[in-house]
Amino acid sequence: MEAKEEALIRSLMETDPELRRHYEEHLELERRLADLRQKPFLTTEEEIEQKRIQKQKLAGKDRMMEILARHRHAAA
Repeated sequence: MEAKEEALIRSLMETDPELRRHYEEHLELERRLADLRQKPFLTTEEEIEQKRIQKQKLAGKDRMMEILARHRHAAA
């Protein structure tokens, strides 16, 4: 996520609970991925979990981008 987008998200989190929820989930998923990436070897179950987390994180990011686009359109 670009710094510009992250700054906008942080500024809108107070007024948009859906955006805040998605952003907090995004950060949690990123933390979980970082934990998995630190392991020298992943079990099959951990690899599956890593893929699931990556997909969930991407879906959440897509939703955040939709919300940002809605806010940008409303501001224009």
